[in-house]
Amino acid sequence: MATKVILDVDTGTDDAVALMLAALHPEIELVGACSVAGNVPLEFTTENTLRVFDHLGKSVPVYQGLSKPIAREDFPVPRGAPNPGTTNVHGDYLDIPASTSTIQDTHAVEFLIETYRAATEEIVLIPVGPLTNIAAALRVEPRLAEWVPRTIIMGGAHHTGNLTPRAEFNIWADPEAAHVVFHAGLRNVTLVPLDATHKALVSRDDCAALRALGTPAAEATATFVERRIKGYDEGQPMSRAGAAPVHDALCVAAVVQPEIITTQDLYVTVETHGEVTVGETIIDVAGRSKRQPNMAVAFDADERAFVRMLLDTFAG
Repeated sequence: MATKVILDVDTGTDDAVALMLAALHPEIELVGACSVAGNVPLEFTTENTLRVFDHLGKSVPVYQGLSKPIAREDFPVPRGAPNPGTTNVHGDYLDIPASTSTIQDTHAVEFLIETYRAATEEIVLIPVGPLTNIAAALRVEPRLAEWVPRTIIMGGAHHTGNLTPRAEFNIWADPEAAHVVFHAGLRNVTLVPLDATHKALVSRDDCAALRALGTPAAEATATFVERRIKGYDEGQPMSRAGAAPVHDALCVAAVVQPEIITTQDLYVTVETHGEVTVGETIIDVAGRSKRQPNMAVAFDADERAFVRMLLDTFAG
């Protein structure tokens, strides 16, 4: 039986690959997608999400969420440092045709609450953008923490940030929301930070293999990842040129192949103050806080298994 999932996305290039993987993998049933402001403003993330499903010819309901952080008025004005490479990596609109479908009338926050309230089967929640929608839903209905059986979050960093020296974009964009989500009492939470996603890179050669498949999903993925590689090579140099992480898709891959990431149970919190430190995930790898772990944190990933899953799923 396929695993039901809901994706909460700020759709740029890596979210798009995650959406396609969830929509097309035979072991996943994508119940719906919620949009949130993040990589680009809400109007773009929503339109990009619609574009992805229309490009695939898939009918997946899209619910528009929140356009601003739950507590801050300064987003997207940088706090402490610029976001190098974001525009080059994502752009505004995805490089696929404009959508013809429309969003649902229900707001994303309401959809999350009512879907989990009524669920008779487990639905995995996969937030891969700022945690604004999830935090807002938890504030409206705290019992959501009991109803969600499993949550896989793309966000955070331990060794290297991508916004400030230690902050990752999704958490930095709405640190108060991340703090709410991390401490809401959600069960079975997995955090997939940059430490793991940077271990599962997709290369230009992988893009060539994807493009050779000739399917809409494979060709679009090649286009998106090639843009990411160019952006990373120019704005966020990595140890391996000609390759880039596809952060959000790794979270989807972990639903059907948990061993694709390697995790440790740890206590994690979020810094919500400080000009430079705001948005940092404090991952207590040494147990100094003496607090009980509140999530499993991924520090490693199987790159070739991840790429194989993309190739196999998008082969058509």
